Amino acid sequence: MPDDVKILTRYWDDPDLHQIESYISHGGYEGLRKALFDMSPQEVTDQVIKANLRGRGGAGFPAGRKWSFIPKDPNLDKYLLCNADEGEPGTFNNRELMERNPHQLIEGCLIATYAIGASHSFILIRGEYRMPANILQEAVEQAYAKGYAGPNAMGSGKTLHILVQRGAGSYEVGEETALIECMEGSRGNPRQRPPFPAIRGLYQKPTVVNNVETLCNVPHIVINGGAWFAGIGAPSCPGTKFFSLCGNVARPGNYELPMGTPFRELIFGPAGGVPHGRQVQAIMLGAAPPMLSAAELDVHADIDSVQKVGSQLGSGSVIVIDDSWCMVDVTLRAAHFFHHESCGKCTPCREGTGWMQKIVERIENGLGRPEDLELLLDICDNITGKSLCALGEFATGPIISSIKHFRDQYEEHIRTGTCRLKRGLDAIAV
Repeated sequence: MPDDVKILTRYWDDPDLHQIESYISHGGYEGLRKALFDMSPQEVTDQVIKANLRGRGGAGFPAGRKWSFIPKDPNLDKYLLCNADEGEPGTFNNRELMERNPHQLIEGCLIATYAIGASHSFILIRGEYRMPANILQEAVEQAYAKGYAGPNAMGSGKTLHILVQRGAGSYEVGEETALIECMEGSRGNPRQRPPFPAIRGLYQKPTVVNNVETLCNVPHIVINGGAWFAGIGAPSCPGTKFFSLCGNVARPGNYELPMGTPFRELIFGPAGGVPHGRQVQAIMLGAAPPMLSAAELDVHADIDSVQKVGSQLGSGSVIVIDDSWCMVDVTLRAAHFFHHESCGKCTPCREGTGWMQKIVERIENGLGRPEDLELLLDICDNITGKSLCALGEFATGPIISSIKHFRDQYEEHIRTGTCRLKRGLDAIAV
């Protein structure tokens, strides 16, 4: 994409950007220097609030407001925890941010640590991300060797430590309290809230949890100011978004574009459109958010616009599904995923995800009953708002939205025991 729409990926044409000297040559760590020597912690937080930097991990909560919830007591230990678990299907943007420019994340973590009055930050990266974890660990060691991290960061007298921790690899660990449990060495199950992490988080101390992309934006906000960032993209959700486009697109990959870019422009612009003359049938924003239909291609890809049509932007996954796919089959894959990933701690999620998978599987295999659709919706209603964490509710998203948009395909499976696509394949085989 053109440089004038890039924040996070501006210098990616430099193959050595993961090395600290190259990062410094492009202005790296100047944000940390400015924060430590020219700004108070509150001034850093105020700029992030002014920027209206909203969390890029899915919830979209303003990062500066989250920081402001941390108690100001200087004698109280506090922590910053970076969520680098990235378990949402179809999302691979955080991985590339860490591989290509790890120092951008490290600088963001150190600035945020200073802003909340902490001295220790942690990055928990999923266990399967071996190469990104190795690159990130090397970058942390370089930051310590330069004196940018450690007991006297940049000669400021401030202690700013950073540690990379490898997790066990679990979708559930993307939830912030489960992430904290994993960081402490326990099984990645969610905690009951309240208390919230800002009051009692990692090691029972006040903790801020932000994801990789959110923290990567922080150095740029400190350097250029909150007003600059707030002027980019959608007014209610400014900045750029690093989208992961995959599925039935000609050029799958990661693309940084201003928040609020319409999905049609995303798919038919940088991603090259849908191959073989096929039509867009659905868009999945990861597995969890309710899927969008082709009628919603012109919805703007920002947090508030997507919420208005009953879905969530999530972490930036855009999975394009063309009209060659059976949507009952697609939904079954999502149902299987959530049943497999449920930690089993609470009954609505543990039992409900299994029931939903069995019913959708029954319909897909030609054994569905007319009452199954209402039964599915009733199970979703009994999970929504009743599970310990959001995973249970996430599992209902693809079920409810696929019945809403593609009910005719479910009814055809129930009525005929198959679907048009499978009948067509059978005819070709004969």
